[in-house]
Amino acid sequence: MASAQFELSDPPRDAISAIRFAPTASRLLVASWDKNVYLYDTAQSGGQLLQTFQHRAPVLDVCFGDGDEDAYTTGLDWDVRHLNLSTGAQTVLSSHTAGVKSLAYSPQHHILISASWDSTLHIHHPSAPSMPTASITLPSKPFSISLTATKLVVAMASRALHIYDLSSLASAASSLPSTDDPAATAIPVEVEPWQRRESSLKFMTRAIACMPNDAGYASSSIEGRVAVEWFDPSPESQARKYAFKCHRQADEQGIDVVYPVNALAFHPVHGTFASGGGDGFVALWDGVAKRRIRQYQRYASSVSAVAFSGDGKYLAVAVSPGFEDGREEVGEGVIKVFIRELSDTEAKGKGAK
Repeated sequence: MASAQFELSDPPRDAISAIRFAPTASRLLVASWDKNVYLYDTAQSGGQLLQTFQHRAPVLDVCFGDGDEDAYTTGLDWDVRHLNLSTGAQTVLSSHTAGVKSLAYSPQHHILISASWDSTLHIHHPSAPSMPTASITLPSKPFSISLTATKLVVAMASRALHIYDLSSLASAASSLPSTDDPAATAIPVEVEPWQRRESSLKFMTRAIACMPNDAGYASSSIEGRVAVEWFDPSPESQARKYAFKCHRQADEQGIDVVYPVNALAFHPVHGTFASGGGDGFVALWDGVAKRRIRQYQRYASSVSAVAFSGDGKYLAVAVSPGFEDGREEVGEGVIKVFIRELSDTEAKGKGAK
């Protein structure tokens, strides 16, 4: 069965920074540099724009909370916000001192984690407004974060990578005294990482995504490479880690043009993962078997974000200029979001050769 694909109507007007499916529904959140967050219903072909949430500055990340009505956003206004998708109400949970690049919500621990270019993590308890925000100092500027049921992975500048135990983060944040002002200045706490690592990639990390089985993670760089690693610190497990070249296209002279790998997302059922690159391609990979499953047709511009639905039946692809071609203008009609319906075996691993 060939997969079906459709384009969402009413896309953002500027580059897309993040896309996220709701935990259980067909709703999709899209964050954009046009200072808006868009909520779509993707149940029917073409989709439906349900609501637009305006912000003060470009929005860099977005995620859902426990249910389909709670969302969180962050960006260049330095604030971490809660969005009530039913009423449209926005509440500031905390403020960093620089742009905030990434957000992640843990449904197991009911905490929201933000990672800012001020080199801190903020740990929030959205369901307990009287609990203050905890702040953890990082050694370098964070570029991407991702979590499993038990761990948080933070990829930073200088090839630094920290893996935190989520229980430790939640406990440290819970130990702070309550406050009447939930948006008060975050309180510093010290939490030692479970592991400190150096990235397997020589160049700047662009994205990181954790395996759904809590076994490890994949990371990508600006230099057309992806690395796959496992959490288990044993020598046998660490010997399994590897990196490979991807998202490279030969030019007219046959010379490889190297593109950044902007986006990674793991399939929630099969444990395979998708990568999206500046070359306009999306590929599916079996990280355990070290095989590419398939590569889809080339999109008209750079792939800036990818996301699987909670049931793994749909893949969302955000297409917007990454300026790899040297042009600085965003042309008319180049910002697009595609929803691809996957067949039962489309994202299933093929096994080792």
